[in-house]
Amino acid sequence: MKRLATILGSVLFLGAGAPAGLPANGVEVREAYARAVPPGQSNSAMFMDLTNDSGTDCAVVGAESPVCKTAELHTHIHQGGMMMMRRIDRIDLPAGKTVALQPGGLHVMLIGLKRPLVPGESVDLTLIFADGSRQLVEGPVRRIGMPPMGESHESH
Repeated sequence: MKRLATILGSVLFLGAGAPAGLPANGVEVREAYARAVPPGQSNSAMFMDLTNDSGTDCAVVGAESPVCKTAELHTHIHQGGMMMMRRIDRIDLPAGKTVALQPGGLHVMLIGLKRPLVPGESVDLTLIFADGSRQLVEGPVRRIGMPPMGESHESH
């Protein structure tokens, strides 16, 4: 039975859209991806869905990635009629809930990119939880908010 659980866990880990799994802390990561940015842009962001399948609340309190000098947790807020990005200390993950990290909301900023993020490549990111556990996340680089090079919004 234990062997079956290990095999099923591996299948779940490999079968998700982006590599993900259910580590000891009970947080499942799905649909992780990083934003492609134009050449010369020094910052990007990473997005994903985090599902806390454990019976207790937890929180992401940090992140690290080899593609950047620093990774920070951020959110967007409305202030004075403008949308502004702000660094935050934690992303709370209530037990049994899914929290979406998405453009215009919660996300992980990749600051001081060490290389261009090219669509089709992947980015490694380590999430750091309040209990000290860490979880490696891998996601593809995608273009967001603009058509791929050589394409337009017009129909032919």
